[in-house]
Amino acid sequence: MKIDKKVLVAISGGVDSSFSLNLLKKEGYDAFALFFRLLGGKREEVAQKRASIVSKKIGTPFFVLDLREEFKERVIDSFLSKLKRGETPNPCVVCNREIKFSFLIEKMSYFSADFVATGHYAKIREGKIYIAEDENKDQTYFLWNLKREWLKNILFPLGEYGKKEEVKDKARELFFEKDIEESQEICFIPEDINSFLRENLGDCSGKIVDTHGKELGEHKGLFCYTIGQRKNIGLSGGPYYVVSKDIAENSLIISKDEEDLFAKELFFAEANLFSDISFPIEIEAKIRYRGERVKGVLSKDKLTFFSPQRAITPGQSVVFYKKSELLGGGIIKR
Repeated sequence: MKIDKKVLVAISGGVDSSFSLNLLKKEGYDAFALFFRLLGGKREEVAQKRASIVSKKIGTPFFVLDLREEFKERVIDSFLSKLKRGETPNPCVVCNREIKFSFLIEKMSYFSADFVATGHYAKIREGKIYIAEDENKDQTYFLWNLKREWLKNILFPLGEYGKKEEVKDKARELFFEKDIEESQEICFIPEDINSFLRENLGDCSGKIVDTHGKELGEHKGLFCYTIGQRKNIGLSGGPYYVVSKDIAENSLIISKDEEDLFAKELFFAEANLFSDISFPIEIEAKIRYRGERVKGVLSKDKLTFFSPQRAITPGQSVVFYKKSELLGGGIIKR
């Protein structure tokens, strides 16, 4: 059945975006594929070629948009700046707002498109975002910072489809002779993350101290550690846990008592909500992508949990839910 609507689809050359493009084409949309150049290099050249081949098989026009300069400035430089402040940021959250969806929405008029689409696992209905059918693969955690006014023009074909394994099997059958490499969690970070950080942020070594201020050793740079970390602290006599960072003193604070990692409340900033909310309100929240949704009471800039949570980390996203609906989120400050 022909649908008299145009959709601009972000395609990376991977399984999810390729199958999303195919689904929309089969549903009858007039679909266009758009590949973002973000990093350059051989791996991206291979992905671009694969995306072009997939688009040709499906029968959709294929376009390339070079966003390397914007990606470096808005995502990579922002990520490094926040690390230097002692935070542990989510670059994928920033990329979704500042790069992927921002430029998809911007290019809608150029292509005379009615919708944009990506391969994210999430549902969108009547301008609201919901958890995907495959909750184990659900990616709503990374979508909390999209602009509210964008939602009416976004499609997530995979959210309603089913399990990730079904998508992989179908995509292999249609497009790929063998399994292809899944996208990295942070696409611009090499395997040796600490070398990458020291190369970009320099030598910022300082003291490791316990919760009473006793000096125990030297850290390699606060950006090399995250709250809750136990391995690679470099001290004998542990285990030790990273419990906080003193940015002013450039000190890494550790403890042998894992209970020091637990807290019942957090404060957040840069909140983004998809609908008007009357505070306080009981919700569920996630403080990390692979974490469980846990209950708490949400206020304007504070979330109080019903039970203590482990390793609440400044710079990470705290994301709010009401049943299966994504309400929005914010950036954890303390």
